[in-house]
Amino acid sequence: MVMNPSDIRKKVEVLSPAGDLSKLKTAVNYGADAVYLSGTSYGLRASSGNFTKEEMIEGISYAHSRGVKCYVTMNVMPTEDDLAGLDDAIRFVGNESGADAVLVSDPGIFSKVRTLCPDLDIHISTQASVTNSAACRFWAEQGAKRIVLAREVSLAQIRAIRAAIPADLELEAFVHGAMCVSYSGRCLLSNYFTGRRSNGGACAQPCRWSYSVVEEKRPDMPLPVEQDERGTYIFGSRDLCMIEYIPELIKAGVNSLKIEGRIKGEYYAAATTKVYREAVDAYCADPEGYKADPRHLVILDKVVHRDYDTGFFFDNPMDDAKIDYGKTYNKPAFVVGEVESFDPATGLCRVSQKNKLYKGDVLNVLMPEGYMAPVKVTELYDHTLKAINDAPHPGMTFFMKAADAAGTVVELPPMTFLSRDGDKDNGIRPAES
Repeated sequence: MVMNPSDIRKKVEVLSPAGDLSKLKTAVNYGADAVYLSGTSYGLRASSGNFTKEEMIEGISYAHSRGVKCYVTMNVMPTEDDLAGLDDAIRFVGNESGADAVLVSDPGIFSKVRTLCPDLDIHISTQASVTNSAACRFWAEQGAKRIVLAREVSLAQIRAIRAAIPADLELEAFVHGAMCVSYSGRCLLSNYFTGRRSNGGACAQPCRWSYSVVEEKRPDMPLPVEQDERGTYIFGSRDLCMIEYIPELIKAGVNSLKIEGRIKGEYYAAATTKVYREAVDAYCADPEGYKADPRHLVILDKVVHRDYDTGFFFDNPMDDAKIDYGKTYNKPAFVVGEVESFDPATGLCRVSQKNKLYKGDVLNVLMPEGYMAPVKVTELYDHTLKAINDAPHPGMTFFMKAADAAGTVVELPPMTFLSRDGDKDNGIRPAES
């Protein structure tokens, strides 16, 4: 059975991270059904750009004008001191921002949202550690519309949960991005080492640091627990990637496929949103004939990531904790620019620089719709259209002409990202983290 586009969007949602206004616009233009974002307080990603009140109104308006929903995170575990401005923050999200829903994990915040903004949909955050149908029904009885399941829940358990809960209670699951070594993200390492409160939104990610064991009488002789050339990583998890299991996720009853990564860059938002959007649409259009697109893994391999894994969808945490002992991050490519416009008369692209590039470079192309083989920079100019051999200045505007393998000038649409395959010795860090 072939489904029309509106049916596809109703069946399953691609939910993308929006760490700031530019990332929101990127996710929207690369095909997200919905985005999740945070204000300057009460969200769990204080280190992302986040949104002022004015930016939130602008971002939500931008998304809504393109048929994309917006969910605001207020999923911290608040201390008593955090309650002082909570009512005003809730009223703004529910009455002024235009948000479609709010994510919460704390029962006190949940209660306040229900009282102050009774018409605002509430999603239960993964921080609430919902792992069973009884907990799902409990939250549904309180008025929750959606449950973001704990990342420790397997696909088999999701199927069982789906069968035991009301049909109109939505289930959301993380399908891509960084995982946390602590159960449902409940970690105190950041508090201990840096004084930055993990569950208040200020996690310093110490699980990604290197560690050594030190014997009391030999403090100058640290002993690595496991070691490679980068150090020791006893807490860091492998990254989640379920792009090859879209049918299994949908059949299990997941309504929303959530991509982690609000503190990551625009390129990450674009790449991950594009591939999950295309995979979901392809499956819903032809479930029986669906096959995973190998290009999707190629694209995902270009973003900064740890080795990919399927998380706990198929494995029990007790059997495989998903710890990445080998390395910190794979950095196979780095973004050199984002196309702002194309002039058909001259064949020149106007590009905003992200990292240094050179005339003659061969660049990967990531665009909102369709695919293009790598292109070569055949001409390069600064903002005054003076010919140059490289674009070295961070954030500079430059113009370039790109050609395919046959030497034909190609048109690159706005919001196209250009990246160059990396070299571990080039000393250049990818633009996104």
